[in-house]
Order: sequence, then structure tokens, then C-alpha cells
Amino acid sequence: TNDGKQIALYAGLVTSAFAFAECLAGPFWGRLSDKYGRKPILLTGIAGTGISMLAFGFARDLPTALIARALGGILNGNIGVLQTTVAEVITVEAHQARAYAIMPFVWCLGSIIGSAMGGALADPVRNYPTMFSQHIVFERYPYLLTNLVCAAAVAFSMTVGFLFLEETHEDKKERRDIGLELGAWIIRRFKRAATAPLSARKGNYSDESYTLVRDDDLPPDYSSTASSPALAPVSGLPPPAYRSIEGSPRNSEADGNNMVTGQAEADFLEEQRGAREPGLSSAFTRQVIYNIVGFGILAYHTISAEQLLPVLFSMPESDTPPSLPFKFTGGFALPTKAIGGILAAQGFVQMIATMVVFPIVSRRLGSLATYRLVVLSYPLLYLAIPYLTLVPANWRMPAIWAVIVWKVTAQAFAFPSTNIMLANSAPSTKVLGTLNGVASSAASGCRAFGPTVSGILQSAGLSIGTLGLPWWTNALVAGCGALISLCMVEEKRRSLDDEKQCGTDEEQRPLPSALDANEMDAALVAAESLNASSESHVSTPGSPLLTRMSLDIRRGSLRDNKM
Repeated sequence: TNDGKQIALYAGLVTSAFAFAECLAGPFWGRLSDKYGRKPILLTGIAGTGISMLAFGFARDLPTALIARALGGILNGNIGVLQTTVAEVITVEAHQARAYAIMPFVWCLGSIIGSAMGGALADPVRNYPTMFSQHIVFERYPYLLTNLVCAAAVAFSMTVGFLFLEETHEDKKERRDIGLELGAWIIRRFKRAATAPLSARKGNYSDESYTLVRDDDLPPDYSSTASSPALAPVSGLPPPAYRSIEGSPRNSEADGNNMVTGQAEADFLEEQRGAREPGLSSAFTRQVIYNIVGFGILAYHTISAEQLLPVLFSMPESDTPPSLPFKFTGGFALPTKAIGGILAAQGFVQMIATMVVFPIVSRRLGSLATYRLVVLSYPLLYLAIPYLTLVPANWRMPAIWAVIVWKVTAQAFAFPSTNIMLANSAPSTKVLGTLNGVASSAASGCRAFGPTVSGILQSAGLSIGTLGLPWWTNALVAGCGALISLCMVEEKRRSLDDEKQCGTDEEQRPLPSALDANEMDAALVAAESLNASSESHVSTPGSPLLTRMSLDIRRGSLRDNKM
């Protein structure tokens, strides 16, 4: 567009397109991560980000740019899944603060590097005519180079994740992962290549028939004694023992019966575990709802402040004398270079507050107390900011830096704390992906509305001579978040061991002794089919109770009771 007044509007639309799409898709990706595991969903989200970047780089009009950004929001639900992964990796509650501080730290670092790189690589034909003057593609698509570099970084990230990222979902981590196997093979190859010169200096033993092989170099299903390394041929090692039981002969009738019985027991236990998983309605407890609503409110007023503050810095001073307490206008009248320096320094301050200060404070006070400390201070911050434009000129820069430190420190404390509290309030780790997906969806929706609403309020406030209208409205919203924090309760982390112990107790409960005739007949039929050695599989009763009863009949327990 050639209308400078519309640039801010279009930029806001492009930003909001991603947030709205992410808001809609967040719960879907969170639920999929609970069903299929964290790793495949994370890799899918990374791939979606790369596709969106390439599409955005080739955009030449606003509709294409909006579609590209919306595509990125729909295909990338990684924020909630990443938070779930962190919750599952960290098994010690004392380490939560340090772990949850890593993601905001990396986000700040990426924002600094990404902003600098985006500005340096945008429109290369105009900025670097000697290098790109002959490239018609970059002249036609001035922002393609930036997105190509970002897509290459995304492809590298996806490759590393495929090869080395481990699954953290409790029920999915034991399944075969081809990516991890390939990554382990690559690492072993590099280790051997690095140690080859050392082996050559010590002597060549390649003619030996056997070599000492460490346990960690052996393929799966090869092991040695605890006190000595294993003997293995240099070449011709049999492949890893991945094999199917289909088509293999039975060694004996007992082996076949035991195999079917074991499978039936495994199916029964799996069905019992599935029955113990909380449904969606029971997963959203009161504390979970408090945390999600508080997270959305926090996202709303922080993103609104991020938009309002640079505008306040750049606004010229007012020639109209103020009519306190509410009627006054005018800003700090800072030059663009000074504003850029302040925003860059803000990122570094937030990184320090996130990685250094927050873990110490959270470990001493606890997550809830740390969260309350900052959310109760947010209304005071937003109420005070407009009045700082009225202080004398020699006090303005100290006031600005005080606001920056206050704001970024509160932000560095609030977001990790609410993530920790949401993880601890989850009734089960099996629904944690869904809960984090809903929470990230709520935050994305609030981030989409925040800049629009605050922009409208700012225009309305300036038209009536009240500079503080958007800030004081933000203080009111932050006050609602502070009230919700008073209803929250500090909950202890529910570990996987606790859930397993609970599951073991439920599995050991005695079965009801009363069975009607139909249930007894079904159990007897199932038991007879289990005893039939000629059958390769058995159709177990649909009810878990009948499954258990058929197994008991198989062991002869019911016959003993009848005698």
C-alpha cells in the first residue's frame, strides 16, 4: 500500500491472522499429542512453520500474506506441546523453575536475532545492489530471502529433532523410533571415525576375528555381563532383533497358550488404564480453569502494553496544560534510534530476569507466591505509566528505565509460574497435552484481540484528551487477573510414579463375586477358547470384567471355588 496510515492496520491484521488460527488449532494439536505422542506433533508443527514461511516469502499482496500466516497458526501447535514436554521431562519439582525459564529465554534470544536478521536480509536488491542486482526473483519477492533463511533454520531444527529428540509421553516412549536409531548410528559412526587415528597409532587389529565391543555400541538385544565387555565379531553382526511373531511356529502347546493368555492380560490392563484416564470434563478442574483464565488475561494485558509503550515513547509532547487527574495528553517524544535501543535492551534485561533471577525467587517463594507477587503489581504499573509523561525532563529517562525493568521482570516471572501451576494442577499427565493446548489457545485468542482493543481505546482516549484511557483499562483487566490469582491454590506435582501406584492399587482390587448366567456362560466360552491350542488368537469378551473372569477360569480359580 502507498497509504502510510494503513500500514499499521495491515501489519496488525497479519499478526492477528496467526494468533486467531493458533487459537482455533491449539486444543486440536494438544489432544493429538496426548493420543499419538509429543514428538510427531512437534515435528509436524515445525514442518508447518517452514511451509508457512515459504508461502509468506512468496506473498505479493495482503490476502496471500494473511493466508500464509493463518496457515502457520493452524499447522503449528507447538507452544502447548512444548510446555507439556517440559513438564514430562522434569521429574523433580525443585527443577521446574529452571526448566520452564528456558523456553522464554530462547524466545527472547530468537526475537533479538530474528529481528536483526529480518531487517538485514529484507529487500536485498535495494539494500545490497552489488550482490543481488541480477536476481529477478528477489526483486519480485523482496522478503523471500529472509524467509528462505528462516526455512533453512527450520529444516535443520526438524532434522535434529527427528534424529535426537526422545518421546516423553509415558505410554508412547517405549515404541520403536527409527529417527533415534538413525541418530544413534550416526553418532557411533562419528565416534569411530574420531577414534580411528588413535587406534592406528596403537596398532592395527583389523585382522582379528573378534574385538571387545562396549555395551553402548551393540545393537538392541545384545548385552554382556556386568563385569566384562562382550565378545562380538568384527563383521557380520546379525541385525537387531526386530521380528514379528506372526508365522513363527510354536515350541509347545503351553507356549502358545501362554502367549495368548499374556496378550489377553495385556489387553485387559491396557483397557483398564484407558478407563482410568480422566475425560475432558473431569480434566478441567476448578484450579485448571483458574490457571487457564489467568493465563489468557496475562497474555491480553502484556501484549497490549507491548503495543502501547513504543507509541507512548514516540508521541510528541503536548502543548496543552494538563487538567489532572485524568485530562492530559502527550508522550515522551523520543527519537526512533533511542526507542530501538530501549527495546533491544529490554530483551537482554528479560533474558537475565528469566534465567538468573526467576529460578532463585521461585525456589524460595514457590510458584504461586511468585505469580501473585507480579500479577498484583501489574495494575499499579499500568496506572502509573501515563503519569510519567508529566515528570520533569531530567527525570524521564530514569522513569522509563524503571518502567522497562518492572515490566520485563514481571513478565519473566509470570509466564513460567503460570505454566508450572497449570502442569501441577493437571489431574493426570495423560491429559496434560490437551490442557496446555487449551491454555495456549486461550492466550493466542487474547493476544489477537489485545492490540486491536487497545488501539481503539487509544484513539478514543486521544480524541477526548485522556492519554491514560487504554492504560487504565489495561489496569482493570490486570486487576481481574490479580483477583483470580487469590483463588488459586499451590498444588504439588502429580508424578508418574503416583499415577502408576494408583493404577496398581486399582488393578489389585477384588472382582465382584456375583455373576448372572449370561456372564458366566460368556466367561466359560472365553476360557475354553483360551485352552484350545489349535487357535492362533482368541476373541476375548468385550467387558473387562469378563476378560478377568475368563483368565481366572483359565487358571482354575473358579472351578476351585465351585468345588
